[in-house]
Amino acid sequence: MIEVTPELSIPESELRFTTSRSSGPGGQNVNKVETRVTLLFDVTGSPSLNEAQRQRLREVLRSRITRAGVLRVVAQVHRTQAANQRTAVERFVELVRDALAEIPPRVPTSLPRAARRRRLEAKRRQGRLKQQRGRPPVDE
Repeated sequence: MIEVTPELSIPESELRFTTSRSSGPGGQNVNKVETRVTLLFDVTGSPSLNEAQRQRLREVLRSRITRAGVLRVVAQVHRTQAANQRTAVERFVELVRDALAEIPPRVPTSLPRAARRRRLEAKRRQGRLKQQRGRPPVDE
């Protein structure tokens, strides 16, 4: 079981892993060994998620979820498949945790009176400066 939040745990059986040859470090090993790991998680068909969580994940992670409703997380940083698999799971947990976190509503605040006064004074100063840049008056 992978614990994402205290309320949500996802069984490892719901995660699928595919491997492929990786770019990056490894020398000649890169051309021979499949160290890149892609974690696949079916958001649409997961029994671990309730409908609200499913909807939230689809909304927040829409760029990472395929049309079929599968979340993809790729890891190819390390030279070994096992290390990349651990990294992919860690990223997956972090992504899902962040996506499901409730964002507190913004409380609008008013601009302090002193700040408003400073802003208006700066505008007046700038206006006077620009007026001085005009043509000098013609002496007759």
